[in-house]
Amino acid sequence: MPEWRSQWHLVLLTSLTCGLEICVAAATTYVPPLLLEAGVEERYMTMVLGIGPVLSLFLTPFVGSASDNCNSRYGRRRPFIWLLSLGVLIALFIIPNADILASRLFWGGQGLQVGFLIIGVGLLDFCGHVCFTPLEALLSDLYREEEECAQAFAMFSFMVSLGGCVGYLLPTLDWSGGVLSVYLGGQADCLFSLLILIFVSSLMITMKVSEEPSSTMEAGRCGFPFTCCYFLKCKLKIWKSGPLLCLLRTCWSIYRSYCHVPHVMRQLCVAQLCSWMAVMSFVLFYTDFIGEGLYDGVPSAAPGSVSRQRYDEGIRMGSLGLFMQCATSTVFSLLMSRLVQRFGSRRVYMSSMVSFTLSALVISVSKSVALVTVMAALTGFAYATLQTLPYTLTCHYHKEKEVYMPKRTAKNMHKTHITTNRDSIYLTSVDVEGRLTHQKRPTYGQDPQEFYSNATSLNGSSGYEKRGVGLDFAILDSAFLISQVILTFFMGMIVQFAQSVTAYMACSAIFGAVAIYFSGRIVYDQKDLNSYNML
Repeated sequence: MPEWRSQWHLVLLTSLTCGLEICVAAATTYVPPLLLEAGVEERYMTMVLGIGPVLSLFLTPFVGSASDNCNSRYGRRRPFIWLLSLGVLIALFIIPNADILASRLFWGGQGLQVGFLIIGVGLLDFCGHVCFTPLEALLSDLYREEEECAQAFAMFSFMVSLGGCVGYLLPTLDWSGGVLSVYLGGQADCLFSLLILIFVSSLMITMKVSEEPSSTMEAGRCGFPFTCCYFLKCKLKIWKSGPLLCLLRTCWSIYRSYCHVPHVMRQLCVAQLCSWMAVMSFVLFYTDFIGEGLYDGVPSAAPGSVSRQRYDEGIRMGSLGLFMQCATSTVFSLLMSRLVQRFGSRRVYMSSMVSFTLSALVISVSKSVALVTVMAALTGFAYATLQTLPYTLTCHYHKEKEVYMPKRTAKNMHKTHITTNRDSIYLTSVDVEGRLTHQKRPTYGQDPQEFYSNATSLNGSSGYEKRGVGLDFAILDSAFLISQVILTFFMGMIVQFAQSVTAYMACSAIFGAVAIYFSGRIVYDQKDLNSYNML
């Protein structure tokens, strides 16, 4: 396939990623005013915005594991993409029509309107965040080679950044003066109708061009909780045991896989968590920092007052900085595969976090709006890196599981000893029943790890962890969600203790410094395995 056609196919394949990010970014920007207008206090508004990430944190691993084990004729990933996309569409319909639903479907009242808004916001955040996991796994299934996988996730990052740019710009436009507002009913209805159109179009394009490779479910494993017994044709033994027992077995299996993370994934997830803590503490609180810290505005001041005008002006300037961050992230996403080929994954990852930490430090101490905006734009490098390299490395780990994810429990692996004599070299393995077996080494100088993998396969047990890439992608996405949950719970107390919004950017720089340390401990290649004494 020509390169231009391959790139165009990637654009079409990741169009849902762009559409999803547009909806999430635009709705996230527009939802807080809707909640405040409905009578929700600010302290409760932040709690409402945290419902979706908390639900996603608990349920994302189930979706990732279930998609690994799904045996539908429509593919492994697409049924979950369809289901979660339906949730997004329902949420986009509920949010602007909460007052109508409350008045026509039930007895009405402001309390019921707030209830519908909470349901819509929580459903949008949950389905929007979780839907990225099967989309990432779909890319991994379709692009298995390391170079192709890197290009695929670079395009994925580009489409996410592009969607963020469009999503942040749409709410700033005045839709109330257009022709559509006459028929649709105002600013919110026009905006969300456009979002529905964009999302449905991108969903149809992605589903049309995506053709998943055929796969079979491993015997005795059940992927989809509760409905697996009815729709995924699990093993007859599990069928007879009933849906409840199937659910419990599925939960226990996912819990074990989620807790017993291979060492390489554990190192990557720790670095990913610290990195997202740094980036998200910047993204979530940057506009408030600009409005209060640089412009000396007061958000609680009376509308029309000088202090309130300064704060509103700072919010607009902060939104411009976030837009420039997305624009920079878009550029670096296009260059990511070339940067990795030229400098290597280690240098790219660490340099992105170093540049982010330095930018956060400058923002913390500077009073120049122009300099702060430029530094905000530079943080897009780290944003693009976190959306690309961790997933590329995970694909690399799964491609060579026998190297990066060896089994380490005595129950599930053979104890291996290498013995030599004058004529040949043998592998002596002790199986679970205690019987001795011998396999002769086929070639002199063969890599020990490859020899170990082949030998364990001959004895009926593979030498690597049987993990699906969807579950490990879900773990990486959970690091992103955990960072949001922690920040929303504790950052307000930190700022209150420091008596300054500068604490937002200072914490971002501190998290960035910690991320630099842990990013140096990520396993980027086989040389790192030897240096960390992991084999």
